[in-house]
Amino acid sequence: MAELIPLLMFFVICLFFMAGFPVAFTLAGTSLVFAGLGILTNTFDSGLLGAIPVRLYGDMTNMNLVAVPLFVFMGVLLEKSNLAEDLLGNMAQVLGGFKGSLAISVIFVGALIAASTGIVGATVIAMGLISLPIMLNRNYDHSLATGTICATGTLGQIIPPSIALVILGDVLSSAYQQSQLSLGNFSAKTVSVGDLFLGAIIPGLILVFCYVSYVLIKAYLNPKLAPSHKVEATEGKLKLILKNLAPPLILIVAVLGSILAGIATPTEAAGVGALGAITLAFFKKKLTLINLRGAVQGTAQITSMVFMILVGSSIFVLVFRGFGGDEVITNLFDQIPGGVIGIVLVVMIVIFLLGFILDFIQIIFILLPMVGPIVMAYGVDPIWLGIMIAINLQTSFLTPPFGFALFYLRGVAPDYIETISIYRGVIPFILIQIGVLILLAFFPELVTALPSLVYGN
Repeated sequence: MAELIPLLMFFVICLFFMAGFPVAFTLAGTSLVFAGLGILTNTFDSGLLGAIPVRLYGDMTNMNLVAVPLFVFMGVLLEKSNLAEDLLGNMAQVLGGFKGSLAISVIFVGALIAASTGIVGATVIAMGLISLPIMLNRNYDHSLATGTICATGTLGQIIPPSIALVILGDVLSSAYQQSQLSLGNFSAKTVSVGDLFLGAIIPGLILVFCYVSYVLIKAYLNPKLAPSHKVEATEGKLKLILKNLAPPLILIVAVLGSILAGIATPTEAAGVGALGAITLAFFKKKLTLINLRGAVQGTAQITSMVFMILVGSSIFVLVFRGFGGDEVITNLFDQIPGGVIGIVLVVMIVIFLLGFILDFIQIIFILLPMVGPIVMAYGVDPIWLGIMIAINLQTSFLTPPFGFALFYLRGVAPDYIETISIYRGVIPFILIQIGVLILLAFFPELVTALPSLVYGN
């Protein structure tokens, strides 16, 4: 009976989540209640609670996580200073007015903003407010317009440098080290955020290519869905690229490149990115006190959410393991048919379903420390696993009727756009992402080749 306690605790926590209780406080509070009951019934060692301050101190002094508020600030400032809106207009001018060009501009600009923030809600809302009115004014089909915006908003999970990948890389590294220690390997290779960034590049480019290809095919098969339009060029295309498009792209490339080249740590690169965003807004004459205050407040809110969830998840994982949760999961995995393939498939299905009630960061902090070490102990590559989880969650966030991206866009879309139109719009993009998942499952080298080539892992 005692071995069912970890599963019961996890089930109770999910019930509280679905009831709308705050994630961080639900994790910590429920775990401590179960720990108290366990102490009273002699099923939990009270001495384990003494490790909570040590774990939390380790989390708070983790230098990789200092990158989180800096990356968030960079992305939020780009949004608050309307640089994203300017980017969309400039990209549309550069591409011209062919069929579907506006939707393609939304994909490129949305991917850039998503990579800067990594927060699905922030990107979908920003792109919904910026690009949806323009697409509707140019008579774009409601389903194509909303589907493109929702799908583009989830790209922040997979396109570096995003805070989602920073957090995933840090948690994945700890889980991999734990898996190797359980196997008696005390000199295992390390998994860095840079590894994960490199592993995400090819899958991210594949997704963007597939999105663009779908929009072009759709537009040319039925021009009424994405009509062409005349673009009034205010200046030459070369000048437009150098003056307006190049600076933000250089900022993203500099941040990402410094990490991949080993010149800077993720935290140092994030600091450069934050300073670069301020400089960019200043020279574009967008750095007002209102924009700066809004960016600081938005950064504080998002960062507080991330770290409160980290605190709650640390307490949860400690109590979960104190009740023997690791052994319970290992025993369950041993009974899954199909070996490693069956185990990974079950984990992916569970993560996909959890994506309906939890966001990316919550799932990383809660589930990955529970199942990651056990899955990787079976020989699963940590970088490949991380990218598969990221794309899997992208798909979950798009899937009707519970996908987070759908709720966010519904909240900012005009009332005359039917919810069913949003659902229809995302279905092709869901199929694209499932196709990419299958592709990576059969060809993991698409994820692992670049890290192996650059870092020799």
